[in-house]
Amino acid sequence: MASESTYKGLFAVFQQLKYEHLIAGLSGGVLSTLILHPLDLVKVRLQVSDGQKSRPTYSGLVHVCRSVVRNHGFVGLYQGVTPNIWGAGLSWGFYFFFYNALKAYMKDGDKTPLGPGMHMLAAAQAGAVTLMITNPIWVTKTRLCLQYEGVNKGVVKGNATHYYRGMWDALFKIYRYEGVRGLYKGLIPGLFGVSHGALQFMAYEELKKGYNSYMGLPQDGQLGALAYISFAALSKTFAVVSTYPYQVVRSRLQDQHRNYSGVTDAIIKTYRGESWKGFYKGLWPNILRVTPACCITFVVYEKLTYLLIPKT
Repeated sequence: MASESTYKGLFAVFQQLKYEHLIAGLSGGVLSTLILHPLDLVKVRLQVSDGQKSRPTYSGLVHVCRSVVRNHGFVGLYQGVTPNIWGAGLSWGFYFFFYNALKAYMKDGDKTPLGPGMHMLAAAQAGAVTLMITNPIWVTKTRLCLQYEGVNKGVVKGNATHYYRGMWDALFKIYRYEGVRGLYKGLIPGLFGVSHGALQFMAYEELKKGYNSYMGLPQDGQLGALAYISFAALSKTFAVVSTYPYQVVRSRLQDQHRNYSGVTDAIIKTYRGESWKGFYKGLWPNILRVTPACCITFVVYEKLTYLLIPKT
């Protein structure tokens, strides 16, 4: 049974929640996804390209794009965009929502900026809560991105093939045929991936803090778009390269065309079949997508929060 101090701590965190962070983060996530979803589609298809006959084999980014456009036109590059918009919008919105509340709780009115360790802790906690809320949406996005042209188009159960007609149809069918467990496939590597957000936000905050200190600016002051873009790009690239293998494992666990008994099984089979390089499939299209996406998201977030939150 939780102690009274635990309840008081949770209540104190909830008191720090501000809807402005939710709106600003959601807006940035939606805008960046609308612009850059095709690269996410390419990344997911390359991540699960393990040489099996149940799916097409691609030689690289350009090959994926040509194949999709040839079979579905340019609109095919937006397969899975609806759950991606929902997932990215809610993920960024909730992330900033909880992250800033946790930061305010940790500072407890102190004007001194938090250190890198506390930034990582706040980001990790915010990431874990956000993932628990949004994981079903990410499973749905992955399934829709992996509906191949001319190949077994859905989840196979017995003699029936279930084709997903959209986000809500996919959510319903995953729950119907695989239960709640199906909606939370990839959760464990996703939780490991919380380190990605923790590293990114720690690096971003430290870059901002160092820049403000060097330039003699207030720590909570408004910076120019170029500064936010630079800090977002550097911190995102650092986090991606450091933690990318978990994303490959997560995508493979969520894939409807291949069955793994768990995280360890996926890791072992990936390494045996493709060596260490298999854990970095889709890295470049991922960097090409997430770096500008992160820049867009952070600039929109920083500018909107500055406008929405009253100055004291």
